[in-house]
Amino acid sequence: RQRLNLRFSLSAGRSRPADCPAASRGRRGSDDPQVDRAIVIPIRRLRRSDPPLPLPRYMTPGSAGMDVAADVERDVVLAPLGRALIPTGFALAVPAGYEAQLRPRSGLALRSGLGLLNAPGTIDADYRDEVRVLVVNLGAEPVTITRGERIAQLVVAPVAHVRWAETESLDATSRQGGFGHTGTGAASPGAGEPQRRERDTP
Repeated sequence: RQRLNLRFSLSAGRSRPADCPAASRGRRGSDDPQVDRAIVIPIRRLRRSDPPLPLPRYMTPGSAGMDVAADVERDVVLAPLGRALIPTGFALAVPAGYEAQLRPRSGLALRSGLGLLNAPGTIDADYRDEVRVLVVNLGAEPVTITRGERIAQLVVAPVAHVRWAETESLDATSRQGGFGHTGTGAASPGAGEPQRRERDTP
């Protein structure tokens, strides 16, 4: 899947895609080619704080996802198998033809077992309420989420819309079997290729 570079356009009020060139590609005259190719997305802070929490941001030049911070007023403690809906303090106006996905952070999942129950969580292009992260503690010990902690990743990706063409039959493929039919063993050379039947030799 192609990586999309993003720039957020901070909005003081309620924004609509028509109010801002949300799908425009960056600013002209930029020295950074990644910025020139960036999709501009309106973002609105829902709560003011001092100092303000950072907006979602790429932590490295090659990152596919932007880290999202927890906008909690006090620590949230999750018992093992506990879950909570964590606010982020912002709302988005994702352009039509795109979606935003909330994904777990691998480091948190490894260290403490913190994940997302509905990963990836989808933010549709017509959603304008606060972005919230549905976290779950899959570890054996309680997990504490503090204000400003980076708890998830935000990835924006294009969406394909489809029209169904109902039919009485589907074209055949070389695959045989259904869910889980390939097993869990190591794949042998040529795995996935059509099997050839050897001719009997006289």
